[in-house]
Amino acid sequence: METNMSARLLRIAREALAKQAGAAEQEGAEAGFTLIELMVVLLIMAILLAIAIPTFLGVKGGAQDRAAQSNLSNALISAKSTYATNSSYLQPASLVTVMSTQEPSLSFTTGAVTVAASNQVSLTSTASGGGQVILVAYSPANSGTCWALSDWDGTGTVIGAAPAGTNYLAWKAGTGTATCQASNVSNATAAQWSTNYPTNVTLTAP
Repeated sequence: METNMSARLLRIAREALAKQAGAAEQEGAEAGFTLIELMVVLLIMAILLAIAIPTFLGVKGGAQDRAAQSNLSNALISAKSTYATNSSYLQPASLVTVMSTQEPSLSFTTGAVTVAASNQVSLTSTASGGGQVILVAYSPANSGTCWALSDWDGTGTVIGAAPAGTNYLAWKAGTGTATCQASNVSNATAAQWSTNYPTNVTLTAP
């Protein structure tokens, strides 16, 4: 009798210990991540961010550059319309007035563009009767870039030694836009102009 009782007590004790061990194991499994596991996850996230952020900034910067160049293309269409009507480009102040009416989506100025006005274009032209217009727009990409466009019919005087036809120029402007105005292009040299927008902008303001 005592042997049976001892066996039963021993079995009950073993079952209790087994339940207790199982509960402790389950509690440990549900306790959460270890410090090492969290550090591994954070390391993976940091690597992914290091890859993703430059890619995102590159895409964003390229879009900002393309937007500035698109503004110049639209402005050139309006300027050429004025040229076709008058057989020449008007003086800068008059050209601003006419082009502002023809292209209301853009803001035109004879001074420097401003950072706040993303659709602003600075312009200048040769004196009335001349055949050249210069358009400049600002892009905040890559620490700030001024994109310039010159269209000259080859007659009369020329600003900034630009070749005849449509030519392009760009320079670093930094976070400010004081140098980002069409009149600054007068200091450019013929070698700085190209038939396409520069792909690597390393020039200082002309």
